[in-house]
Amino acid sequence: MSLSFAETPEQAEFRSYVREWLRANCPTEPPPAEESAQVDFLRGWQRQLAGEGLVAAQWPTEYGGRGLGWMDNFIVQEELALARAPEIINRMAVNLVGPALMAHGSATQRARYLPHMLSADQIWCQLFSEPSAGSDLRSLRTAARRRPAGGWEISGSKVWSSWAHHADRAVLLARTDGETGRAGDIGYFLLDMRQPGIVTRPVRQMTGDAEFCEVSLDGAVVDDADVVGEPADGWNVVRTTIRYERSVSPRQLITHVRLLEHLLEYARANRLSPEFRERIAQAYTELTIYRLHIYRVLTELESNGQPSARSSVIKLFWSEMAQRMHELAMDIGGMKAVCEPDEHVRAYLYYRACTIFAGTSEIQRDTLAHQVLRMPR
Repeated sequence: MSLSFAETPEQAEFRSYVREWLRANCPTEPPPAEESAQVDFLRGWQRQLAGEGLVAAQWPTEYGGRGLGWMDNFIVQEELALARAPEIINRMAVNLVGPALMAHGSATQRARYLPHMLSADQIWCQLFSEPSAGSDLRSLRTAARRRPAGGWEISGSKVWSSWAHHADRAVLLARTDGETGRAGDIGYFLLDMRQPGIVTRPVRQMTGDAEFCEVSLDGAVVDDADVVGEPADGWNVVRTTIRYERSVSPRQLITHVRLLEHLLEYARANRLSPEFRERIAQAYTELTIYRLHIYRVLTELESNGQPSARSSVIKLFWSEMAQRMHELAMDIGGMKAVCEPDEHVRAYLYYRACTIFAGTSEIQRDTLAHQVLRMPR
């Protein structure tokens, strides 16, 4: 597989169009601090982007996309990050649920749900992790039991579900056999979050934010039409979902390019020790490698339509790189950074979690060892 680096003339023209549109339409004020107002603001911003076909340019036109390629979508996401545009609120649906439904969902499921994802008419969350089954999803205990009248009744607990307290729907993993410890007999369900039997509790993080939630389910109901694939074969859908979750992330690239620029600006204005200069050089090198990894996965997506287990390289690399870069920023800032908290301190605290969410670094290494390098278990 040869890597593609250069943009085609059509892609360069598309980038210019996206950049000009953002100059004219990107919000100049940050989202409101109050959470419900922030949700309304981000819904409106995503709806505006969707109207221009800029939420998921690679999606088919019948679902609100532009029918373009993955590189075109990368261009949009990169320009959004460069413009410091607010992130879309329905990232879970757009980046994970939608692609999984396109790969595994029925025609009815795709027609019912996909058109509402890009416009943020329905906000989705992900109910995978549990208090006793985080990265080890095979150990999940949430149970799905057949109802005599049809459908499934769900009971159990989930945790670390982003924006669950604002979600209209969720993708849910639950056991259909009552046993634990195996990938088989796990169902992949599409859950209505606005029904009785569901309680969400935001979890305050050390950053001060509380977008993560714990979710309790006691008798929530899922129709048979909202089971993706076979009830006992949800693991195949899970693997597709998490590969997208670990795939290309242009916003992380731009975020850390900006951090590097900040560090270089500081280094030019201050005399830094050889150790700090060497660490800045390492950050520059790692960002270059990260961009090359992104191009590799983009080429794979253009060729195959879906990411493979190699996408774990992206998640493993950027998450550990990010922690090193934010530690460097804190080390250079010293006590001043801690005593006068700013966005760099918040980012440092936030990125402590990035080697845990979306699959821990240990899980990524396991995946690469077994599924890519074919090493024995």
